[in-house]
Amino acid sequence: MGTAAGFLWEFVKSPTTTAAVGPSSRSLAEQMVAPIAHRGDPVVVELGPGTGAFTEVIQRRLGGRGRHLTLELNSRWAARLGERFPAVESLCADARELPELLRQRGLRADVVVSGLPWVAHAPVDGVPLIRLIAESLAPEGAFTQFAYTWTRWAPPARRQLADLRAEFEETVISRTVWRNLPPAVAYLARRPQQAS
Repeated sequence: MGTAAGFLWEFVKSPTTTAAVGPSSRSLAEQMVAPIAHRGDPVVVELGPGTGAFTEVIQRRLGGRGRHLTLELNSRWAARLGERFPAVESLCADARELPELLRQRGLRADVVVSGLPWVAHAPVDGVPLIRLIAESLAPEGAFTQFAYTWTRWAPPARRQLADLRAEFEETVISRTVWRNLPPAVAYLARRPQQAS
């Protein structure tokens, strides 16, 4: 089964845990990885990497530098990602485990790139996922999340934007990436408040 067909099949089987109906475009991937430094050894974490559309671009951007971890709930995708990208530490894990997984490795993330569905951001015991991500970032860290343009006005999207603005000093939304199917935007949040 091809990447696009396999992605659609996973979405049909589990639409609440699979964020997209197909792999993201290169144009969207470039927006999502923009905060990754071109120098140094950044720690980059991907949440919900799926089949690796962003992973491939991140690996190219890193060029062998830094650390790259992925957290994927779908065990088949996590295993395939690890095989396809040997330099990536591919973990079958829930995004809410991020703070503990980084603590175990003695790391803080410089950039977190998310392909998670809105449902994954819903608060658990009153704690939104965005807060856990912000707590996992270095003081100058950045977080990116994509959303389809038609979902931006839905209640979960508005709640997430409010969470981003509460947890980060700066939050911006990209122009529409028309070369993605469906068209999408990237949210970019920088400098977690708690790290100030």
